Amino acid sequence: MAGHRAQRRAQRAARRRTARHHAISAAASVVVAVGAAAGLISAAEGGGEQHESRRTESPEPTLEPLPAVPTPVSPSPSKTSKSSKPKPKPSKTAAPPKTPRPAPAPKSNGLYRHGDSQVLDWVRANRDDPRRPLIEQRIADRPAAVWFAEYAPDTITSRVSAVTSSAGGKVPVLVPYAIPDRDCGGASQGGAPSLGAYDRWVEKFAAGLGSREVVVILEPDAIALSDCLSAADRSARFASLARAGRTLHAANPNARVYFDAGHSGWHPAAKQAAELRKAGAASAASSDGIFTNVSNFHTTADETAYARSVLAALGGPASHGAVIDTSRNGNGAPPAGKWCDPAGRKLGQPPSLSTGASRIDAYLWIKLPGESDGCKGSAGSFTPDYAYELVTGG
Repeated sequence: MAGHRAQRRAQRAARRRTARHHAISAAASVVVAVGAAAGLISAAEGGGEQHESRRTESPEPTLEPLPAVPTPVSPSPSKTSKSSKPKPKPSKTAAPPKTPRPAPAPKSNGLYRHGDSQVLDWVRANRDDPRRPLIEQRIADRPAAVWFAEYAPDTITSRVSAVTSSAGGKVPVLVPYAIPDRDCGGASQGGAPSLGAYDRWVEKFAAGLGSREVVVILEPDAIALSDCLSAADRSARFASLARAGRTLHAANPNARVYFDAGHSGWHPAAKQAAELRKAGAASAASSDGIFTNVSNFHTTADETAYARSVLAALGGPASHGAVIDTSRNGNGAPPAGKWCDPAGRKLGQPPSLSTGASRIDAYLWIKLPGESDGCKGSAGSFTPDYAYELVTGG
């Protein structure tokens, strides 16, 4: 009997172990199911919003090239410099041939608005001016490019670093503007004394870029407005621009460097692309694409079509894109030949890194709205009457 009782106890123990095993397996299945459901809910709730800001606009007459007249950044550094760490530029993943890429999503939270500009100075000093609220809301509160137009090699690194180190998670837009024979001796003449000096200036500029995302608009007019140079000087300038692009990328692999493509009312796309190719813009080592319409007025629709034509003729990587200056193109271009503070212009699309347009990486305010071309005020000076006209479209 003892043997039978022992056998029955063993059987009951085995049955209890089996029951516990089934219960544990069932509980684990419920946890897995709940976790999977939670993951699906999180993915569904995490989708980003797609912003579409394109619009269809009628074409306008052609326009002569306009020299860019920037606000130089103060040569006195106001923040601690940040050292850069040179790294090799990472390779880019190319899209299939002949397939336009979608505009890239911004890596950061948007564009950076620098706290040092003429319009902000005017707003702070003129709180009671009846034009101030609109100028502040429509111009001063929006991000715009920061220009570095003074050839001051001893301070350029700290001045660039003062901007990039204060940007936080935002993306600053920087404009190096010191190429020799700048603006062919026009209203924005100046620059480095030689290409060798310019190469060294660019190296010091690049040392201030830091390691975060930054957009660099490399030398407005340097390619489109180069016909005033001899063939030998033009070739030397283009070689220097190619070196500049490589230097900027090597200093900060997260820098996005764009080369000068003029605008839709200037050179034909094929001619501009040929010059860009000579300047290294088709190489991923130097360039991320092109910029158009700086200090000009052509509609976003016209510039989009033109930029895509230039990119197609350029033959660079499919990852190359374009940025368009929309600071003053809300009413399109004025009559042909009227380039200096023309009447009837208007602000264009607000600056954005999300355009919804294939191969158009950003709409930027590169020319600072309200800064004169030299007719409504001295060249490069903030002129409140002109700014107010751009805000109201008058």
